[in-house]
Amino acid sequence: MIELRPYKELGGAHHGWLDTRHHFSFAEYYDPKRMHWGKLRVWNDDTIAPHSGFPRHPHREMEIITYVRKGAITHQDSLGNRGRTEAGDVQVMSAGTGISHSEMNEEDETTQIFQIWIMPDEKGLAPAWGTKPFPKGERSGAFVTLASGLPEDTDALPIRADARMVAATLAAGQSTEYQIAPGRKVYLVPASGQISINGVVASAGDGVAIREEESLSVHAIADSEVVLIDVA
Repeated sequence: MIELRPYKELGGAHHGWLDTRHHFSFAEYYDPKRMHWGKLRVWNDDTIAPHSGFPRHPHREMEIITYVRKGAITHQDSLGNRGRTEAGDVQVMSAGTGISHSEMNEEDETTQIFQIWIMPDEKGLAPAWGTKPFPKGERSGAFVTLASGLPEDTDALPIRADARMVAATLAAGQSTEYQIAPGRKVYLVPASGQISINGVVASAGDGVAIREEESLSVHAIADSEVVLIDVA
């Protein structure tokens, strides 16, 4: 089953400094049919104006992945961490028993991010944060694992969930495959471009919810960047 969720039909809000779209119920957007996808709870597509952002606020018991599509985001938290994550790179925050953080666009240009929340396997653990650059050349033409809680993904940023995030950059005409283990679900969003997934066409920002498929054939109709979450 492959369900296309067009960008224009997503929930969302405009806050002046923030233009956001919600793939799942979040804040004032509620859809009982779109509460989660397996352990995937939130996928927000955020456009943040220059010199603005999310001031310090708390989280608990959630794995939060930020994928920067354009510009950069600067993180500060109650553990004393500070880091700047640029386009194409990823940061992970395990909220655990509690952490407060801010996510600010300190740049002179607009920043675009995917903010993804995954429900953890275990509660009551200490909070943690990390970031890692993933040069796009390393994932040219094929999916590369960026963050994962699966034991085989030793080079990825660690998360505390039975899930992984992968990404690929595809030139127009390129194709790649992704294998899905039995019983798992996938949620895929093109960060840019236009792709075909087993014959279903998705453009930048569209969500694609996938279950009961053994493999995906992803073909780039235009130059594309693709982000995929694989969850139990």
